[in-house]
Amino acid sequence: MHVAQVAPKVSNEIGLTNKKSIETVDNIIEIIKSTLESGEDVLFSGFGEFSILEKNVRKGRNPATGNDMMLPARKVVNFKCSGNLRERISRKD
Repeated sequence: MHVAQVAPKVSNEIGLTNKKSIETVDNIIEIIKSTLESGEDVLFSGFGEFSILEKNVRKGRNPATGNDMMLPARKVVNFKCSGNLRERISRKD
């Protein structure tokens, strides 16, 4: 779902204009990004937690050539779903 699809739902839910809803959603996303960039985790109770994981240098394979290669160390964003959300998703089956 894109911000343009989330904003009308925010607008309907809390009564903001569509433009203000887009700005609000964009601001929240920017806050999440800057918080993660600073090394802090972001926890949304009942939803889940975003955190940064550091991956070490590791052996990989070039999919185009099949040759072995070393993948550099890097940081990745990880999301861990809350138990409440996991249960809610499971009930939909």
